[in-house]
Amino acid sequence: MTAQTKKPGAPGADSAPGPAADDRPRSAANRVISVEVAGLEALKRSLNDNFDRAIERLAAISGRVIVTGMGKSGHVGRKIAATLASTGTPAYFVHPAEASHGDLGMITSGDALLALSNSGTTPELNDLVDFVKRFAIPLIAITRRPGSALAEAADIALDLPDSAEACPMGLAPTTSTTMMMALGDAIAIALLERRGFTAADFHIFHPGGQLGRKLLHIADIMHEGDEMPLVGSGTRMADAILVMTAKSFGCVGITGGDGRLIGIITDGDLRRHMSPQLMEATVNSVMTSAPRTVARQMLAGEALGIMNGLGNQRRITSLFVVERGRPIGIVSIHDLLRAGVV
Repeated sequence: MTAQTKKPGAPGADSAPGPAADDRPRSAANRVISVEVAGLEALKRSLNDNFDRAIERLAAISGRVIVTGMGKSGHVGRKIAATLASTGTPAYFVHPAEASHGDLGMITSGDALLALSNSGTTPELNDLVDFVKRFAIPLIAITRRPGSALAEAADIALDLPDSAEACPMGLAPTTSTTMMMALGDAIAIALLERRGFTAADFHIFHPGGQLGRKLLHIADIMHEGDEMPLVGSGTRMADAILVMTAKSFGCVGITGGDGRLIGIITDGDLRRHMSPQLMEATVNSVMTSAPRTVARQMLAGEALGIMNGLGNQRRITSLFVVERGRPIGIVSIHDLLRAGVV
C-alpha cells in the first residue's frame, strides 16, 4: 500500500504554527513607527540655539526661502517649501541639478538657502553652495553629519540626531526623512507665529477645498438688504409672522428707532407664547432681547461653532450680522451647508 504525501497547507498537513497573516504587516508597522517616534524624540531633545538663530535669520530676509535637496531629501524639501509658502513665508524648491543648468538665476541677494542632505556630502549641491557663498546669501543646512562639507559651509547648521533608520537593513531613508520633515514643519510654524500669521491670512492662500470653505468669511455667504426678515419695534405679531414666513429664516429681527437690532423672535418663541392673544400682541412682548450676533469678518467656521452651541450656548439656526449694532445681513445653517462648511 502506497503512502500518500500530504500537500503543504492541505488539511491535516504537518506545518509549524506561525503568526496570523494580519499580524506580520502590523508588527512591521508598529516597529517602524516606534523607531521613527524615537527619532523624533531625539530630535526634540537635540534642538538648541542654532534653531533660534535660524528662525531669526529666515525672518530677517527680504526675499524668499529657497529649499533644495537631492533624492529623498529633495522630496521632503518640496513639501517644506510648500508648507512655508502656505503659512506666510515666501518659498519655493530649486532642484540642485537644474540649478547647475540655469536655475541659479532664480536665487537673488535677498533670499536664503535651506539645504537638506542626510550625509552632508551630496555632490549635486556643490554649485548651489558655491553660488550662495559667493554672493553672501545666507545658507542654513539640515544634515545628520555635523562635520560634513555642507555643515561646515553653512552659516547655521541644524543637526539631525544619529538615530537608527526604520529600514531593517539601515539603508532606505526613513527615520532621517521623518526628522527632516518634522524639522521643516517646526521652522514653518515658528516663522508663522513670529509673523503673527492669522487664519484670515491662511485663507488667502487656501481658497479651495474643505479647508478653504471653513475659512470663508460671513460676508461671503450672508443675505443682505430686502432678504433680511426685519420689523420695527411695536409691530403687531400678526404682521411680524407674515414677514417671518415670507423670508424663510425661521426668525424675525426687531429694530429700534435708530435702526439697531434690539431683539429676535424665533419659531421657538412663537411656540412658547402661543395663545389666543398672540396675534394682537406686539413684538416687544415676545422677542428675546440682545440676541447673539456675528460680524461680517467672522470666519464661517466660527459661526458654525456658535450655531452648534459651543460654549454651552443654545443651538441657533440663523444669526444676524451686525455692524455698529445695526443689522447688515443674516446667515443660516443652510447657507453653511450649501457653502460646504458643515
